[in-house]
Amino acid sequence: MKVLMLNGSPHERGCTNRALLEVERALNEEGIETEILHVGSQSVHGCIACQKCSETGRCVFNYDMVNQVLDKMETAAGLVVGSPVHYASPNGTVLSFLDRLFYAGRNFAFKPGAAVVSARRAGTTASLDVLNKYFTIAQMPVVSSSYWNMVHGFTPQEVEQDLEGLHTMRTLGKNMAWLLKCLEVGKAAGISFPSKEEIPRTNFIR
Repeated sequence: MKVLMLNGSPHERGCTNRALLEVERALNEEGIETEILHVGSQSVHGCIACQKCSETGRCVFNYDMVNQVLDKMETAAGLVVGSPVHYASPNGTVLSFLDRLFYAGRNFAFKPGAAVVSARRAGTTASLDVLNKYFTIAQMPVVSSSYWNMVHGFTPQEVEQDLEGLHTMRTLGKNMAWLLKCLEVGKAAGISFPSKEEIPRTNFIR
């Protein structure tokens, strides 16, 4: 089993990466393979609602890593998204990335997802709320921890001092590993995922 991890920070080795590394270590100790991809420093186009992905399952913009991540999600068992807090919200780059990723994605359902945020001071819970909405609209079980999934610090060295935040990251990794193993046991026992029902698309204005 493999968990894909996205670093949405513009700084590849910054505070968000330090948090993801702690989650990764816990997952690896539980026998779960991981891969961290740095997407936060790329030039990422926002979704233009062209609807082509509904035909192909891939985005028409092919110059960044969105389609590469879609390919990797074909076999990944879970997803962790990390972002710094910018104006009480996730990094704008990672939001554009996730808009296109989840709009084009076809097989995210029932794969556990988790969000991780880092901040110097505040805006963390608002940012977590934004990121978690991607998982909930895609039928992905949201993995929780012993506290909200956040670390505090202006540098990775300061994050090292956030002992509770790092404990939260390790617990998150262990919880995700546990859920992934439970899903495997259920699958082996013949427990199938819920059947899909076609969504009745209704508009509020008629």
